[in-house]
Amino acid sequence: MTRFNLRAAVAAFALLLTVPGLAGAQDEPSTNSTAPPATSPAAPIPYTKLKPKPAVAKPKLPAPASATAAKPAEAEMAPFVAPGAKLGAGQPIPPAELEAFVDGVVKDAMQREHIAGVTVSVVQNGQVILKKGYGFASFSPERPVDPDRTLFRIGSVSKTFTWIAVMKEVEAGRMRLDQPVNLYLPEKVQVKDQGFDNPIRVINLMDHSSGFEDRVLGQLFEDNFDRVRPLEVYLRQERPKRVRPPGFVSSYSNYGAALAGEAAAWTSGKPYERLIEDDILAPLRLTHTTFREPHPGKLGMPGAMPTALAADVSDAFRWTPAGFQRRSFEYLEQVAPAGAGSSTAGDMGRYMLALLGNGTLDGVTIFGPQAASAFRTPIRPTPPGVNGWAHGFIVWSLPGGHKGYSHAGGTMSFFTEMAVVPDLNLGVFISTNTENGSPLVTRFVPTVVRQFYGKPETFPRPGSPDLVQQAKAFAGRYVSTRRPYSGLEGFVIRLARAGLKVSVTPEGRLVLSDAVGSSVWTPDGPVENGQFIGVQDDSRIAFLMKDGRATAMLPSDGSMLYERIPAWKSPVTLAVFDLLSVLAAVATLVGLAVRNRRDLRESTTQGRAGLVQNIQAGLWLVATLLFGVFLMNALSDITWVMYGWPGPLILLASACALVAGALTIVTIVALPAVWSGGRRVDSWSYLRKASFTVTVAIYLGFSLLLAAWGALSPWSG
Repeated sequence: MTRFNLRAAVAAFALLLTVPGLAGAQDEPSTNSTAPPATSPAAPIPYTKLKPKPAVAKPKLPAPASATAAKPAEAEMAPFVAPGAKLGAGQPIPPAELEAFVDGVVKDAMQREHIAGVTVSVVQNGQVILKKGYGFASFSPERPVDPDRTLFRIGSVSKTFTWIAVMKEVEAGRMRLDQPVNLYLPEKVQVKDQGFDNPIRVINLMDHSSGFEDRVLGQLFEDNFDRVRPLEVYLRQERPKRVRPPGFVSSYSNYGAALAGEAAAWTSGKPYERLIEDDILAPLRLTHTTFREPHPGKLGMPGAMPTALAADVSDAFRWTPAGFQRRSFEYLEQVAPAGAGSSTAGDMGRYMLALLGNGTLDGVTIFGPQAASAFRTPIRPTPPGVNGWAHGFIVWSLPGGHKGYSHAGGTMSFFTEMAVVPDLNLGVFISTNTENGSPLVTRFVPTVVRQFYGKPETFPRPGSPDLVQQAKAFAGRYVSTRRPYSGLEGFVIRLARAGLKVSVTPEGRLVLSDAVGSSVWTPDGPVENGQFIGVQDDSRIAFLMKDGRATAMLPSDGSMLYERIPAWKSPVTLAVFDLLSVLAAVATLVGLAVRNRRDLRESTTQGRAGLVQNIQAGLWLVATLLFGVFLMNALSDITWVMYGWPGPLILLASACALVAGALTIVTIVALPAVWSGGRRVDSWSYLRKASFTVTVAIYLGFSLLLAAWGALSPWSG
């Protein structure tokens, strides 16, 4: 799973309320079936539990990954060193310096950002040069993180195993990248054309250009194993809509990766978990890595995680004012190829050595030259500095001009990054077990590379006067392609992922803002090229330009596209109409109490129209109240939304809004009769007629916006 920021979602919900102007083949049963972890999280653990321990002797440096691990060869010539860089590309990082640096970075982040546990491994030149655990995997009983024993959930880094499985099927001649994926799927899960002429090909899954919408709520994660479905059943029941032709836009899809895993399993004749174990884990001796999960067993499901491994899985945590709160286990077996992996820093170190060795480790080869080349070859070109896809691996532009091949992973509590940098013969892995771990994980790899191989930069970078002159070419609202495109989930996720505002400062810098923060950029070359670099770092973004105007924006991670939208589609417009509707509803109901006897004179039609508008006012207020309660629950714990979607609150809020919106038709039909007759004894005053009409217009505008956003569809939850 890539990191989906639910905090952004709930912050966007707040914007709406406050802004005045968001079954497959059965695997064999395990003989070591384990019961699921306790379902009731332990009491919060005060942060003081992580106070520094008495100093102990520093452990010896870890031994090489294997007896045959290559040692750094002496260079015949002094390696090139970039101006200002500490080390040249051919110079290894001194292990002691690396450990001291990583200790500082990790421990500082754990304290400031409240992270319970971190696990790290770094490999270079065929050796593990750092392997270390920090903090705790459990507080009751107390269990420190052990880099060789403690399993962390690696989320979407699991996809890299899936892409290896796919390429092994290609190398075996059982699959072709340029062929429709339906050729390699059981009939029940084959992709429907849904009106598109071109089929989705295997290679489209590997660069996330399948054209699927992206849905997550209530299906991607489960906290109750009884609700977990076999992979094939999930793929059949949770088919996303195809919203664009395949092969045009990369827009991250967990479903697409799960589909690729099912295809590899189908052509190999093995269940997915067995395929990964036989073809990758066992040959590389990754004895503490598994795609199985701890559960009591269920017909049609893969066998459970072995008991010994289950005992070593780290707990998941969230930080609260009272301390660390343990979370329940996150089941991902229904989308195992996309994110069910669990591993240790030690095993991931060996995995990175195999990747750097083009599929070979300790004399064992798990994939051949075709796959090795594919994992270093981008499928499609991207603007400079914007990440692309090398057959499932992210092409990452790192400090010092170095290029990494990587993948990030995120569940609701675990965050992971793995990157290999071939020209440095370097691999870096980090994972955290707390929902606050994302910032550390995101910056860790470039921080390490910059520290030892980066060039000095002048920060902050200056702005551009030319950008000020061309501000209108970029300023506006942009919506993410990675979202559901309809229904209540489309409404909620669009608020979380579509609230991107682009503006230009008087100093000539570009600002990207969403519900949770902002980033600042400056032109990287001529403004009309649409390429920008971070003011404080080396990140890059690129705008797609047409006739001198930006039509879309590629973020630095390259996982989606942000399309420019007109003002009426922006969250701010929706928020304005929400506020106006609430004010109109309150005014309508207050009017019932303060209206004098003269104002009570009305015709029969006016009386009925007024009653309908009173009902609308009540419904809009109830819908807003229910949505507010939904918001507060979401703010308290994001798992409440992910596991409990859609839930009665959002469904009832949608139903109330739907009825209120439908009643707008009645009031529109009644408008001519409401205004007929002028000022008569049995008629409303002109002021009341005008206020009725304005209220109709407000409710109509709000209803149309909600309908366009998918909010008036309680049946779609």
